[in-house]
Amino acid sequence: MTQNHLPGMESSAISVLKRAVELDQSGRFIESLVCYQEGIQLLIDILKAAMNDESKRGHYREKIKGYMDRAEQIKAHVNKAKEDAKYHEQVKIAEDATGYSYEVVFKPYISDALKEVWVEDPYIRHTHQLYNFLRFCEMLLKAPCKVKTIHLLTSSEESDGGQQKSALAELKHSLSAQGINLDIQYSSTIHDREIRFDNGWIIKIGRGLDYFKRPKGRFSVGYCDYDLRECHETTVDIFHTEHTKTL
Repeated sequence: MTQNHLPGMESSAISVLKRAVELDQSGRFIESLVCYQEGIQLLIDILKAAMNDESKRGHYREKIKGYMDRAEQIKAHVNKAKEDAKYHEQVKIAEDATGYSYEVVFKPYISDALKEVWVEDPYIRHTHQLYNFLRFCEMLLKAPCKVKTIHLLTSSEESDGGQQKSALAELKHSLSAQGINLDIQYSSTIHDREIRFDNGWIIKIGRGLDYFKRPKGRFSVGYCDYDLRECHETTVDIFHTEHTKTL
């Protein structure tokens, strides 16, 4: 890296760390920790590049220490809450909000050791809901984890059960080729919506995976990129437990 790259790196670091502080202040600690770590690494890279400017190096050392101290405080707080089984974080998604793809919502809670996922959602039935579940599975495939089994508990679509079952069978076959087993179960009484990871994280979304609005057209912004798709108003509750129940 050269001195010419510093302005761009500084701008990126400021943006990421500003987001970290905003998330921190709103109580979204896991997401803020991810941003703090990314911002700190950017500052370390800048520090290495500013070899000939000792005043700048001193400034960055001070900033790095401050952000690292806060990151350690957050880690300690989260770990203590997890040990006490009292961790609870809430995110409110406003009507028409964007920027809440499955990557944004779920990735902060995905660890390298994640191997098993449970999805409990009564509305994986209609075409757009089946695509939502497909995108969720694709997100897991791209994430830095080693998921081997995805359990789905949903309700059966009585009016067109053939489409639902054939779509899920196709997805099961496709995931199998990626080394992932999709275990599908149906329930006529299911009501709750939650997603559980075997690393202890539980994510409950008021609308389940179906919190995105219908795109305005097949060639409109947000049709492919869920970060740009408008959302329905909903609430995301995140918990941690030492023991993840099975379906």
